[in-house]
Amino acid sequence: MLATQLRQKDALFYFVAYPAEDLLQKVRFISRYYDRRERIEAERIPATDEIAAFIASIERKDTAFQRELSQKKVRAIKNFYETAVQQPPIPGTVLLFTSERLTFTPVAPFETVGDLQEPLDKYLIIDGQHRLAALEFYMRERPEEARTISVPCIIFDGRSEDFAAEMFVIINSTPTRINKSHLIDLYEKVTFVEPAAWVAAQVARLLYEEPDSPLRYRINRLGGRSRKDKWIMQSELYAELHRWIERSSREQGGALRKSSQTARHYYSIVRDFLSAVQAVMHEAWGQNDRYMLTRSVVLRALLRVCADLATIDPNPPESRAERWVRRLVPWTSLLREFRSEGFSERFAGRGQTERVEMIYRRLASLIGITPHT
Repeated sequence: MLATQLRQKDALFYFVAYPAEDLLQKVRFISRYYDRRERIEAERIPATDEIAAFIASIERKDTAFQRELSQKKVRAIKNFYETAVQQPPIPGTVLLFTSERLTFTPVAPFETVGDLQEPLDKYLIIDGQHRLAALEFYMRERPEEARTISVPCIIFDGRSEDFAAEMFVIINSTPTRINKSHLIDLYEKVTFVEPAAWVAAQVARLLYEEPDSPLRYRINRLGGRSRKDKWIMQSELYAELHRWIERSSREQGGALRKSSQTARHYYSIVRDFLSAVQAVMHEAWGQNDRYMLTRSVVLRALLRVCADLATIDPNPPESRAERWVRRLVPWTSLLREFRSEGFSERFAGRGQTERVEMIYRRLASLIGITPHT
């Protein structure tokens, strides 16, 4: 097929005007799509295809991709295909990925225009599943019209799944797309993520899965265990961790290493701090029907105190948990204030952000810490 080879920095990829009928035979849909009584079945995802499994799990769980919304979106796009005449039905490019290395043969006298070999397997759609699903239904109803459409496509070939994951994150990182909690799961695969964000994502993962974590399985994250007894959204936890780690990095001159060792360092601090809170406030820990201590609004405030303690009383780390237990003892006087009944009135902020700040200042002042502004 005729293609244009494009280069941007070290990246080589291809632009192709794909005939609709040919393209629909070369792509795989990893989610079901519906249009009235018809539907497109999702193809089976190999166990080794991590990025396809990730995208599929998002489309099953994220509200932006629920069946009802997808059905409306696909139907609206198909209707546009049916009514667009002078305006191109698909003016934007669809992004396709294959791990196969495709052969490109220039056509003289050009160096960047030539024949591109098609992959043996089907393409993974990085961006444009809804557009192509609508095109499939349009092809079923109006095959002669659909055959006149050529779809502008960008093809990335011969890359690892990490590359496809990175592209998916770049495209879907806007507020109108995928829930941020789900994107955080991919940060460890993404090269462009700055060190503080990468480390914060790793700490959030460790807090979810490590056996000695006081938050084990209590974080609401993609692919996790049952939604029951979840205390905090991964995105909220990540935001507080990132805020702290980024500030800590600035105070240390910006020399933050993107490494598992760095993530373990910060994880051990949070683990020791939350263990100390659990020891001091054991009566309220996890009692979410009676107390607010392990609700997200308080956990966020607690993490801000943790960041302060890590700055003013970090060493020696071997005795940190016991030392912090003694330091947090004054918080036992707050047990009544953290009862669920009347909590909103006692910490009456104009919103969640203001309430978190109020709780943080109350906690910090009680143990002699000057709150950060």
